Amino acid sequence: MKTLYQTSALVSGGRDGIARSNDGMLEVRLQAPKELGGKGGATNPEQLFAAGYAACFESALRHVARTQKIAIGETSVEATVGLGARDDGGFMLDVALTVKVNGVDRSVAEKLMETAHVVCPYSHATRGNINVNLKLA
Repeated sequence: MKTLYQTSALVSGGRDGIARSNDGMLEVRLQAPKELGGKGGATNPEQLFAAGYAACFESALRHVARTQKIAIGETSVEATVGLGARDDGGFMLDVALTVKVNGVDRSVAEKLMETAHVVCPYSHATRGNINVNLKLA
């Protein structure tokens, strides 16, 4: 792999800590959500993952459209991330991506979405590891 970009984030305090990117552009307080016994009131790793996956997938979608020379209108991606307990005491994620593509027929939008799922690095990283459901809005 030829690395095109690399970054890092340092977290201290886990789910009840602070996350900082190496360039200082990101600094967020983390707090476990109330649903997991935390106090809530701050972001959590699942929200950050959802935002990252949605942004990456939408960019992949637009990249695919440009590459295929398909003019599209406004797009959006909503990523819903679920955290669940496994039978062995561990935890796992699942993701639902709801994709909106304006300006093209539904069949074209579906093909763009499916191709974006192949191109997107988040989709590639999660493939075979977690359940990812795609839905065209």
